[in-house]
Amino acid sequence: MIARISLSLLCLASFSGTLVAAEAERPNILWITSEDNGPELGCYGDEFATSPNIDGLAKRGLRYTRAWSTAPVCAPARTTIISGIYPPSTGSQHMRSNSVLPDDFKMFPVYLREAGYYCTNNSKEDYNLVKTGQVWDQSDRKAHWRNREKGQPFFAVFNFTTSHESQIRTRPHELEHDPAGVRVPAYHPDAPEVREDWAQYYDKVTAMDKQVGQVLKELEKDGLADNTIVMYYGDHGSGMPRHKRWTYNTGLHVPLVVHVPEKWKSMAPAGYEEGSTTDRLVGFIDLAPTVLGLAGVEPPEWMQGSAFMGPHETAPPEFMFGFRDRMDERYDMVRSVTDGRFIYIRNFMPHKVYGQYLDYMFQTPTTQVWRKMYDQGKLNEAQSRFWETKPPEEFYDLTKDQDEVNNLIDDPDHASDIARLREALRDWQEEIRDLGFLPEEEMHTRGEDVSPYEMGRDAEAYPFEKTRTMAELASGGDPAATPILIEALKDEDSAVRYWGILGIIIRGEEAVAEARQPLKMALRDPSSNVRAVAAEALGRYGNDEEARMAVAALVNQADLNKRSVFVVMLSLNALDAIGPRAESAISKLRELPTQREGTPARMGGYVPRLMERITSRLDPENRPQ
Repeated sequence: MIARISLSLLCLASFSGTLVAAEAERPNILWITSEDNGPELGCYGDEFATSPNIDGLAKRGLRYTRAWSTAPVCAPARTTIISGIYPPSTGSQHMRSNSVLPDDFKMFPVYLREAGYYCTNNSKEDYNLVKTGQVWDQSDRKAHWRNREKGQPFFAVFNFTTSHESQIRTRPHELEHDPAGVRVPAYHPDAPEVREDWAQYYDKVTAMDKQVGQVLKELEKDGLADNTIVMYYGDHGSGMPRHKRWTYNTGLHVPLVVHVPEKWKSMAPAGYEEGSTTDRLVGFIDLAPTVLGLAGVEPPEWMQGSAFMGPHETAPPEFMFGFRDRMDERYDMVRSVTDGRFIYIRNFMPHKVYGQYLDYMFQTPTTQVWRKMYDQGKLNEAQSRFWETKPPEEFYDLTKDQDEVNNLIDDPDHASDIARLREALRDWQEEIRDLGFLPEEEMHTRGEDVSPYEMGRDAEAYPFEKTRTMAELASGGDPAATPILIEALKDEDSAVRYWGILGIIIRGEEAVAEARQPLKMALRDPSSNVRAVAAEALGRYGNDEEARMAVAALVNQADLNKRSVFVVMLSLNALDAIGPRAESAISKLRELPTQREGTPARMGGYVPRLMERITSRLDPENRPQ
């Protein structure tokens, strides 16, 4: 027995020595990230920007011209990175949700730690997935590679919030960039408030750039620059409205700069030269498999991205994909795809205006003046569109229309490209088993003791094709489809019934009149989500008696003591859509709870915001614009 133990210890010691030697031969990896800024940088050709440190990194590295964040808002984008899986595949696509991974899946830093890397995150996490096990060695404002064991390879993240949406509207602020020099996009009104917000944004990008420079100086000071692969990227488009939260190129296009020191040129991407560019399509979905490969770890097969450098580098992908679902307290569903030149967008809830009221977004002066000018009739067509309902499909040529205001979806000259990107999007949704077609509550309740990811791959629990087909039909808007939508209300699957009713709402008053009796019956549907959209249909387009029934049903479902936070949010959104016809519900709504124990803390502000917005709008004496 003693001999066996001695032999085991000898083997362990030998293995440990080998491991230390192997670790010494692996690169350090540094990620520097910034929030809410697109490629508004000097190295990306923006002459108005002041960004010498990032520009300097680009001169010593490779600049990606076609990088996408996958999601146009922070938490889903960060969730994509940490998991290596598209959030609509894990049920984590909704803002500040709290989904779970399958038991045998791990967030990618866990694999790095198991391989001997010291992993730090300074400092934001904000994932839409529950962490299991120890993901980081240190994750706070003091996290730094300097805290590792001597000689240990590191993976370090430094995330800067200086350019965040909240900072571009903080006043007072002494401007460094002249508002007169701002390029105002075609969709924004040329108003002083808009120019000031844009100028302040550029100021904040400059301040962020100085922080990037400081980290790079620390790397040099510690004598680590020659042994460290450096990546800089922004987490999605700028914090200006119609950039952040929107699946246009302006919301998804991000800067990505990679520097590979001479010692590790074998890890560099194909065609790497200092100061060069590449038009390879890269998305946040690709970061996890890439960094694992750089560290000598084979990426798990379940990861959905492709390594863009290192030993597991793949051929360039043909497409990149984006998604938008619930943004804070407002529901929506949008998917997009690009091949680098064209972008195709599919709006599955076209009856909702682009610029749904979000309390956080409306704190920005640009949003406020933009909406005010729309109400006053002072905007042109391109500027007005943000405050109006959406077409089912959009298609833009990014080489000729950088602001994405000329929708070419009906242009016969682009028919083949539209069909190609449309089919690519459908194939992707099927491949990842897009859970966005399910009401949010059902993503978490359909599976018995399994994760949403696993449930989504169970054809019995989630009849994907049938549900997707109904969603496409519903959102297409063709009046001739109304009888099929009404028939869908008899389907055994609640998600199919849900989309059938949404399709009726999208078609408006005539469709609701045709579906009157089935909709009344749907007010007693076993599914709370089906009842909510049925009530919205009758509340918006039914007669006065039907509207009263609908409002009463929604008030009942808006009670946090009776329903989940998901059903309450859906019901309150329906009441807001009904508008003045729900005025009689003010007193009852004000009596309802807005907080409940067990509601995820990250979602705690959503119901109060909705309740305040709705009751204020319904009050005849206090209706905001």
